[in-house]
Amino acid sequence: MSSQSPPSFYFGVMSPYSWFAAERIERLLAPARWRGVLAGVVFKEHGRTSWGLTERRADGIAECEARACEHGLGPIVWPEPWPTSDLQAGRAMAFCELRDREDEPASGALDASAPRDSLLRTFALAAMRMAFLEGADLEQLDAVLEAGRRTGIDEHELREALQDQRVKDELRAITGEAVAAGVFGVPTVLVGEQLFWGDDRLQDAASAYRAGRDA
Repeated sequence: MSSQSPPSFYFGVMSPYSWFAAERIERLLAPARWRGVLAGVVFKEHGRTSWGLTERRADGIAECEARACEHGLGPIVWPEPWPTSDLQAGRAMAFCELRDREDEPASGALDASAPRDSLLRTFALAAMRMAFLEGADLEQLDAVLEAGRRTGIDEHELREALQDQRVKDELRAITGEAVAAGVFGVPTVLVGEQLFWGDDRLQDAASAYRAGRDA
């Protein structure tokens, strides 16, 4: 058995495809490390934009609604407007990432084959479910704070964290890490040096991870 770093799961909290992947990745690729990014920044770095802002919007929405039903996640209740800025929610995810890091064992010795229960994962799922099952606009501070409440995060602490420079720097660093790795859209799973873009590539990512782990 070879040692292998856990995969990285790059996702955007306002991306429906990221939500589809997030709901399934625990079953298919439990050791994945969740990495919440600013999807708009990732798109911009590659000269791209969200399909929700293009002439493909209607077709994309129809495809998402069909895929949600296929995964047993629908019906989708789209936020209005959508897409909007994910900056506040992105900072909340960066805060959760910092908290998770503080809670890791001092030795840093984590079992790479074990599922990772984290504040980030719990918050991100709560936020995405609010967005796509309740139509919550995650650009709004109240929606982000509500996702935090559902996750067990103190509202005052989260409100302050959203303005904390360390949190802002963390979000910038995680998004920059994704861009440097070649991520051009979300969701993307990085296994070793292989990128698997799209929620329909989760099984391929899981197979690649198992192959590397067992080599």
